[in-house]
Amino acid sequence: MIDPGRPVKDIQIDSNMSIEKIFEELSQSGGFESVNLSSGLEILTEMISDKQCLRFVSFVGAVVSTGLRGIIKDMIKNKWFDVAITTCGALDHDIARHFSHYKEGSFTMDDMELANQNIHRLGNVLVPMDSYGPLIEEKMQSFLEEEYQNGNKEMSTSEICKMIGKHLGEDSFLYWAYKNDIDVVVPGIMDGAVGSQIWLFTQKHADFKLNMIGDANLLSGLIFKAEKSGAFMIGGGISKHHTLWWNQYREGLDYAFYITTAQEFDGSLSGALVREAISWGKVTQIAKQSTLHAEVTTILPFIYAALLSKVKK
Repeated sequence: MIDPGRPVKDIQIDSNMSIEKIFEELSQSGGFESVNLSSGLEILTEMISDKQCLRFVSFVGAVVSTGLRGIIKDMIKNKWFDVAITTCGALDHDIARHFSHYKEGSFTMDDMELANQNIHRLGNVLVPMDSYGPLIEEKMQSFLEEEYQNGNKEMSTSEICKMIGKHLGEDSFLYWAYKNDIDVVVPGIMDGAVGSQIWLFTQKHADFKLNMIGDANLLSGLIFKAEKSGAFMIGGGISKHHTLWWNQYREGLDYAFYITTAQEFDGSLSGALVREAISWGKVTQIAKQSTLHAEVTTILPFIYAALLSKVKK
């Protein structure tokens, strides 16, 4: 027999209602994604507050090109997570936006005209060419040369991220990861400007090595000792999969909240709901887990605001 839940309650909001109370209203609304949103808030609150939990955040690099970079930075500044797993684009955009500016655009702009004006388009964000490739080349070659001259001729991606972070400032998520000793791992680091600059550096310094096994040793050392683990996965792709993959070695995540715009009908990893990972042993069968279908730059600021209130309490 199926046991129906509570009666569906109409959402009631007044001008004095706190964001935390609004999320409580969503939790009783019956449908559709609002229930997953409120569940995700509860999962994150418990995960962040659980002192026995090894806490992961994973995110796609594209969001760092937007104002959501500020939320990513603040979550790491707050020490809500122990490990971040991301893509090379996140490093690219963090460097570029610290030393320069991106511009507002639209999805409907003429891309041929933008190319003629030396402007890249990332969705509705405009990336001036001078703010990206040449700037990242200048900075990365300087950072790597400094490390090399100090005798560091082999680095993992987590060490690369710490190196970058110490050269940036308080607007940067890599800076706060470095300052708070939070490891940032980039499994696909060669797929971006920073990775290309590491390769270019080796053309003149043949004895410099990128040590991907070092990241594996780092993650295994954390995972194997963790009493519990949890993950906030912002978007799919390699950062989400790497997070799930490593957690299978401790029989899966105990907390998991995933935000995606992808659909599961094509069998993609990005479209896969968190519950599918249970069958792979990447999420425990009794995990507190939820998947929210939403565009993250729209929804994460509201989740963050509610978390500030709940975690403080």
